Amino acid sequence: MKKHKRDPEQRSYVKGYQAAIQGRSLSICPHQENTKTAFQWSRGWREGRQDGWSGFNRETCQKKATNLALNQ
Repeated sequence: MKKHKRDPEQRSYVKGYQAAIQGRSLSICPHQENTKTAFQWSRGWREGRQDGWSGFNRETCQKKATNLALNQ
């Protein structure tokens, strides 16, 4: 049986979200600038930052990141 590959853009988004809730900088984006995966990583990072600023605690953010990863 053939495995389905995960959508690289969705995975990049989740990784960006996780980086933000871990307190990492936007500048550590591992993707080449001006690519779709870099854009998605940045979107995820921004949402993670926003969730932190909105009062979500780290545990809640971790649960959201897990749910995002599972819904790929």
